[in-house]
Amino acid sequence: MSWGTELWDQFDNLEKHTQWGIDVLEKYIKFVKERTEIELSYAKQLRNLSKKYQPKKNSKEEEEYRYTSTKAFLATLNEMNDYAGQHEVISENMTSLITGELTRYVQELKQERKSHFHDGRKAQQHIETCWKQLEASKRRFERDCKEADRAQQYFEKMDADINVTKADVEKARQQAQLRHQMAEDSKAEYCSTLQKFNSEQHDHYYTHIPNIFQKIQEMEERRIVRIGESMKTFAEVDRQVIPIIGKCLDEITKAAESIDHKNDSQMVIEAFKSGFEPPGDVDFEDFTQPMKRTVSESSLSNSRGDGKSEPKFGGKSKGKLWPFIKKNKPPPPPPASASPSAVPNGPQSPKQQKEPLSHRFNEFMTSKPKIHCFRSLKRGLSLKLITLNTQVWSLIEGAGPEDFSNLPPEQRRKKLQQKVDELNKDIQKEMDQRDALTKMKDVYIKNPQMGDPASVDHRLAELGQNIEKLRLEVQKFEGWLAEVEGRLPMRTEQARRQSGLYEAQNTSAVNSCAQDRESSPDGSYTEEQSQETEMKVPATDFDDEFDDEEPLPTIGTCKALYTFEGQNEGTISVAEGEMLYVIEEDKGDGWTRIRRNEDEEGYVPTSYVEVYLDKNAKDVYKSLQKISE
Repeated sequence: MSWGTELWDQFDNLEKHTQWGIDVLEKYIKFVKERTEIELSYAKQLRNLSKKYQPKKNSKEEEEYRYTSTKAFLATLNEMNDYAGQHEVISENMTSLITGELTRYVQELKQERKSHFHDGRKAQQHIETCWKQLEASKRRFERDCKEADRAQQYFEKMDADINVTKADVEKARQQAQLRHQMAEDSKAEYCSTLQKFNSEQHDHYYTHIPNIFQKIQEMEERRIVRIGESMKTFAEVDRQVIPIIGKCLDEITKAAESIDHKNDSQMVIEAFKSGFEPPGDVDFEDFTQPMKRTVSESSLSNSRGDGKSEPKFGGKSKGKLWPFIKKNKPPPPPPASASPSAVPNGPQSPKQQKEPLSHRFNEFMTSKPKIHCFRSLKRGLSLKLITLNTQVWSLIEGAGPEDFSNLPPEQRRKKLQQKVDELNKDIQKEMDQRDALTKMKDVYIKNPQMGDPASVDHRLAELGQNIEKLRLEVQKFEGWLAEVEGRLPMRTEQARRQSGLYEAQNTSAVNSCAQDRESSPDGSYTEEQSQETEMKVPATDFDDEFDDEEPLPTIGTCKALYTFEGQNEGTISVAEGEMLYVIEEDKGDGWTRIRRNEDEEGYVPTSYVEVYLDKNAKDVYKSLQKISE
């Protein structure tokens, strides 16, 4: 079966067929290319999907992925990422093994086809030329024969005419002989051309064209085989990644099987356990007797029924039943802490607010200041605004006191332990940096040409200050942690009363300048006012630790760029490189108010320090200034 023998007369159809074969190959190449684009797009969408649902680092969402169900979901996301990678492998292999190879093969195929059909057209042109020569020789032989016949007839006519001269007859005879000779020559030429054409035609149809068509047939068969191999490769590329995809699916199944509902339930208990006992029964209040309304002694602290009365901290009894109130959970009663004498220089927990936020806000809005005590009023307003904004930020942003005293005991212990661990890590980092700089300084001392040893002294001093600050922070949080875990003695009733007296004294400046402060809107005394009256006990040495005025809150830190000698009243001296606390921003006059410790604060030129403001503290500070204005 050969195209050369079977299709010797189908040159044009073979040309169309081979062009159609190349078009099919190019169509298949386009199909594979679009498949690779789909694989890439699918892999990209899978990766984006996996990334979209990945927990954000250092966020609350990341903490939620400690449960087995969420861990399994996270494992599924990671496996989907690997799954997407296998689709990228499919795309890459198809591009390199199929699309690239077939594209080069199509170019070679087009060149080979062009060469074969060029040879075929050349052979056709040659046989056509031979045919034209044969036809020309044939026509010439025919013409010469007709002219010789006419010349012979003319000679015979002249020879039969008695009126024609002998010379004319001789001339006609010679012309007839010449025509006969030309006819014989044309005949010989025609015979030769015919033999030559027959030979060329035989070679054309039995040698040249079959060879050319055979090459075209082989070319077409190679194209068919190549496209079949490409289809096998197409399937093999998919088959190669099936084991890896199967492993991904197996890992997803394994992660699903690792989910432990009992473990997750236990983790929920550990995450949200407050440590409080359920509230006890509410006592019956008899309103039939003309007696002063009292507060129920039933609370979270005496729910065990031991009959002991716990001291009150100035909060209303309604605040003790927070699990059954629809408002946001108020902070629990302040935990007991060690007295200053028990732990020298020990950290002190921030004071808990005795009044609810709404009561303090209403109290602030209904107070009517007097002109002659404006300074005391301003100080009192600042204290109230600080308290109000702190509580508002706590409710809105979820922030709380530094010692996490707004959390239940168990949660507070976890937060404090986490904070201590973080601070210890920071201390270790700072110490590693200090050790590295110390080694660098030793190298500089031994080899002065490598650097100046004094160049690292400034950084070493900064690291030393940072380590000392971090250690103080660790000591402070460890004290609170020990307080929660019960390693330190509880605060005594006297210390609580002294602390309550101090808070009552802090608000006395505003109370002296306000009207309608001693009675509630309905004219009856409030429960907290009677408690403040009861807490007025003689002052002790414990009160000396507090100033008459609440210090301004810290809104950031600063580093002294230059040494400043504060000689004027209200300024403070600083040394170059010293780290201090910022308590008031520059208001446009070129001065910034800073604090070194509880006893030393003042103003320094803003250009002498580099300020690092805390964002949340800065927002609170600005809101305070707007309200005070």
